[in-house]
Amino acid sequence: MAITYMTKDGYKKKMEEIAYLESVERPKISRAIGEARDKGDLSENSEYDAAKEAQGMLEMKIAQLKDLVANARIIDDSTLNNEEVQILNTVKIKNVANGMTMEYTIVADSEANLKEKKIGSSTPIAQGLLGHKLGEIVEIKVPAGLMKFEIVEISF
Repeated sequence: MAITYMTKDGYKKKMEEIAYLESVERPKISRAIGEARDKGDLSENSEYDAAKEAQGMLEMKIAQLKDLVANARIIDDSTLNNEEVQILNTVKIKNVANGMTMEYTIVADSEANLKEKKIGSSTPIAQGLLGHKLGEIVEIKVPAGLMKFEIVEISF
């Protein structure tokens, strides 16, 4: 399993999700299996089959989350600076071709959320920006081709 970088907040949310799934969802599914079992013949009991399938899916999700946090590295935000683009920075970039500006926060892939303008560190845009300094023009290969962006602002 690959190392996943997370913020303290992101790690805390994943741990809370695991706790919820184990303490609330797991007992709920166990009750559903018990109720379906009490209805008799299991060979033709679709409620039982559905509950067992839901249990399998839940256990798989819990195992995946546990793997994720077991291999997590917490990003120390005290080491952040705005000299060059790094993970957890918010970067304002300007498309050199049309002058449009965009702003993204580069986060761990597990915390990416485009609606919140958070892009995963493995995305082409993040990869093209990481390590570059304010005022630099970077060329980034995106699905539409090669684009040039100027780094206008770096903050955190």
